[in-house]
Amino acid sequence: MRNIKLTIEYDGTRYLGWQRLGDSDKTIQGKIENILTQMTRTKIEIIGSGRTDAGTHARGQIANFKTESKIVLPEMIEFLNRYLPQDIVVKKAEEVPERFHARYNAKGKQYSYFIWNDVIPSAFERNYSFHYSETLNFELMNEACRKLTGTHDFIGFSSLKKTKKSTTRTIDKLSIRKEGNLIHFTFVGDGFLHKMVRILMGTLLEIGSGTLPLDVIDEVFESKIRSEAGMTLPAQGLFLDEVYY
Repeated sequence: MRNIKLTIEYDGTRYLGWQRLGDSDKTIQGKIENILTQMTRTKIEIIGSGRTDAGTHARGQIANFKTESKIVLPEMIEFLNRYLPQDIVVKKAEEVPERFHARYNAKGKQYSYFIWNDVIPSAFERNYSFHYSETLNFELMNEACRKLTGTHDFIGFSSLKKTKKSTTRTIDKLSIRKEGNLIHFTFVGDGFLHKMVRILMGTLLEIGSGTLPLDVIDEVFESKIRSEAGMTLPAQGLFLDEVYY
């Protein structure tokens, strides 16, 4: 039995997210599984490093699947990319040890979020960034990034309700880079809760525009109340860049 690791890039604009849904064929996982099943002529189920929500993109999603097929890796990549929609691309296929698990073995992830910061929106960036026209204070946002870096209970910055599982996560890096009207936020950490990056982004923008005070970060860490944090930004500005093993 072979264990195959895939590195996948996709534009999530027209999909309902990564996870397969029984009543829809508009998921990334479902599309890839269908092509793998055709290729191997056996039912294939793939395991992703994690779910991405509807509209979220990926440059380096990782998945693995097991198969007895003898198809060589270059032919596997060629077959997948020939029959997958053009907005889903398999960048790499590797044979990995049998015990490798894309989700359980992941040690960390990097995400990017892009803001188009101008009064005038962009026709070209509309599916890959969030248009925010308010003037932003970068000094305040950088201070907010420093407060968010480190190990904290992030449940107040997530869409999760109370859970028995730990909601403590470590953000190793949170940086901001301005590229013309496009602002690139980078998040690197050991894991992220549901909608955590999008809520952190909403909080950072509201701090940067003066809608929320800088101290809101400490208050949410203490209260653990989601409604005290900033808005949840839409998915189209979010990219899963890389998964670390």
